[in-house]
Amino acid sequence: MPIDSGNLALKGLDDLFSTEENRQEEQREQVQQIPIDALHPFTNHPFKVLDDEAMTRTVESIAQYGVLSPLIARPRPEGGYEIISGHRRQYAAKLAGLDTLPVIVRQMDDDAAVILMVDSNLQREHILPSERAFAYKMKLEALKNQGARSDLTSSQIGTKLRADEKVAQDLGESRNQIQRFIRLTNLVPELLDMVDEKEIAFNPAVELSYLDESQQREFLEAMEDTQNAPSLSQAQQLKKMAQQGEFSYEKAFDVMGQEKKSEKDTVTIKNETLRKYFPRSYTPKQMEEKIIQLLDAWQKNSSAATSADRNASPMGLLVAKIWR
Repeated sequence: MPIDSGNLALKGLDDLFSTEENRQEEQREQVQQIPIDALHPFTNHPFKVLDDEAMTRTVESIAQYGVLSPLIARPRPEGGYEIISGHRRQYAAKLAGLDTLPVIVRQMDDDAAVILMVDSNLQREHILPSERAFAYKMKLEALKNQGARSDLTSSQIGTKLRADEKVAQDLGESRNQIQRFIRLTNLVPELLDMVDEKEIAFNPAVELSYLDESQQREFLEAMEDTQNAPSLSQAQQLKKMAQQGEFSYEKAFDVMGQEKKSEKDTVTIKNETLRKYFPRSYTPKQMEEKIIQLLDAWQKNSSAATSADRNASPMGLLVAKIWR
């Protein structure tokens, strides 16, 4: 058979003698320099990007060394790229004045992108309850969408896992704990913020998630009026009232007004009240230390004080000393 010299002429020596290693290298994902403004947040990204101390350190590091770990993103149909992993690095890079970022561009469907986004972000050390709640929910829904998959099969026993069992297995949590975190997504934003700020504990918050939106807002009003955070027992009472159709602001107020055992010997002063007496630069820890310091001094000096001083308010004397 004659050799088609025309076809041979079209091929260079590199094409003819390329090795398997060369071909694999061509198929590998390459790091690209992408303009920072072409990178967009992941849709419904559940993780907060905060201007906190950790962010300040990240900005300083990037300003000095650049972004050492590439972001992962996927192309958007409307143009640009959707960040899958690296939201904090992109924000810090903007603050550091960078114009481009190293990015691995990966073609991924929605469900695969959600799973990678959640898994990569859950590697962080500090994660808020609200972040876990929505991240767990998103991953669970993505796994359900993927349906019967080989990676939902336990390699040890060869049986299909439920989607929530797969999430629990991946994250090292119990299936029940995964579902409890997901319950938090039913809380109104104000209540969820209180959980993040540790004003409401996790277990009571799960119970409160069974109240509907109007009931939660009535509870918020009762909580504010009584200036009490709910205990687990109180939250369970409120949940039972809601399930029995007996919930009302008045009953929520009565429940929240109940004295807790742990509060019988506790005095609580609201932060906004204390702020009136301290310079704005004082942190809560500094305020606490100053209060203890001044009350100790007041107690030691009370025996030598005049009758008028002994009857004076410790807070009044404390304020005078703070501003001296």
